[in-house]
Amino acid sequence: MKKYRVYADTSVFGGCFDDEFSNESLKFFSLVREGIFSLIISPVLYAELLKAPIEVQNLFKTIPTDLIEEIEFSDEIITLRDEYLKSGILTMKSKSDAEHIASATIANADFVVSWNFKHIVHFDKINGYQAVNILNGYKPINIYAPFQVI
Repeated sequence: MKKYRVYADTSVFGGCFDDEFSNESLKFFSLVREGIFSLIISPVLYAELLKAPIEVQNLFKTIPTDLIEEIEFSDEIITLRDEYLKSGILTMKSKSDAEHIASATIANADFVVSWNFKHIVHFDKINGYQAVNILNGYKPINIYAPFQVI
């Protein structure tokens, strides 16, 4: 069975402690621990986790390090992030969301999971990210809510 390389944004971690999203978020991380998914972590995700409530930080610490792939911040991520912003998919106010998608794209993630239905898991935004990726020589990025991948 293929092991999927998945970029989960901060909302999935926090979702474990939200009544509306906890079942699916916890199931997602159990699939990570079972080795179905390998988790991609970027500097923007790590920075957001450091600002998150302690229970979210502690959840992150429970994931075995051999199931985590850390990617480095790069000029390539900045360039693609800025292309998303220039294209109008997101505004500067949502720069970190654009950086999540750019990081996942540059890391060649199989897909992104998020509970952010305004800036990430939204049909117009997904189409925009995919179009910008194609125009810049990257593959289209698949983006799902956790309930779609568990």
